[in-house]
Amino acid sequence: MPNDTPTLALAKALIAEPSVTPDDFNCQQLMTDRLEAIGFTIEPMPFGEGDDRVENFWATRNVKNEGKVLAFAGHTDVVPTGPHEAWTTPPFEPVVIDGFLHGRGAADMKGSLAAMVTACERFVEQHPNHNGTIAFLITSDEEGPAHNGTVKVIETLQNRNDFIDWCIVGEPSSTSAVGDTVKNGRRGSLGAKLKVKGIQGHVAYPQLARNPIHQVAPALATLTAEEWDQGNDFFPPTSFQISNINGGTGATNVIPGDVEVIFNFRFSTESTEDSLKQRTRAIFDAAGLEYDIEWNLSGLPFLTSKGDLVEAVVDSIQAVTGLDTELSTAGGTSDGRFIAPTGTQVIELGPCNATIHKIDEKICAADLDKLSSIYELILNKLLT
Repeated sequence: MPNDTPTLALAKALIAEPSVTPDDFNCQQLMTDRLEAIGFTIEPMPFGEGDDRVENFWATRNVKNEGKVLAFAGHTDVVPTGPHEAWTTPPFEPVVIDGFLHGRGAADMKGSLAAMVTACERFVEQHPNHNGTIAFLITSDEEGPAHNGTVKVIETLQNRNDFIDWCIVGEPSSTSAVGDTVKNGRRGSLGAKLKVKGIQGHVAYPQLARNPIHQVAPALATLTAEEWDQGNDFFPPTSFQISNINGGTGATNVIPGDVEVIFNFRFSTESTEDSLKQRTRAIFDAAGLEYDIEWNLSGLPFLTSKGDLVEAVVDSIQAVTGLDTELSTAGGTSDGRFIAPTGTQVIELGPCNATIHKIDEKICAADLDKLSSIYELILNKLLT
């Protein structure tokens, strides 16, 4: 539309691409065309083959070949829409209604991607010979398994001794107003699939069977009541949650031969992967269970408690919006979990998250330009 700001227009163009994970469609091309036009060197980094192929790119602008690296990180893929007929407007036909931009990915996170690009366009126009390096690390595999996305790009960069000093991830961090909350860390995520073995039999003859559901129930109660840690100034206490329990043959008169339990720890920096595993096994062993367990570490906890990036982000938000931002580690995981372990200062800063992954996902259209202005001011503070 003629009255659309550059950021809103680009956000609409990105939303119009039906990039359900892991498909990128044309999103990354839209971004790289704009970045290449202002002097970025584009390096495509696809990983995987066939249905597992994931499109990624690493882009850099370094006119002096020196100084620190400030990277914008994000993803072009979105979660499935659900039934299109449930949406007020088609999910991949972006439209502004009553000041809100509607469409899948508006908040998570095509709006942020558009704001990053336009912020860089204005910054480069004003500071063509800026200090340091501006970089983009973009994937189409954040909402999916995340096996061939950011983690692979980071591995490639590390192997050739390319490192990021500061990273802004465009995840929707805000609560009620853009910039009111940023994520300066995330809890770790440790999942497990537990299989407890019993002896199948008739419910009328329990003495001839061993019911694994009965056996595991007290151990699960112990796990749910356990205090794993007390958290700290930046993290809430570690939590344990059971998400699935499956057992039985479907018949009402058969004691099952096994039961499967899926659970997850969201853990603070006060606990470790090994300590949680050891304490969990000790509870199962004390209960006398015959069991197998498969663990899956999705990400370690990370924290950027202070430093140049936090200061620049907090000051920029205050200057643009007048808000005193809250530093938070709440919520799920993000691709920041792959970037922070390399020693990078990581902050997640994006629009309001009230409708992410929902039917009728939307964000305040005016917030896109505010977010772009915040990103531009951060660039000014760190690279001039």
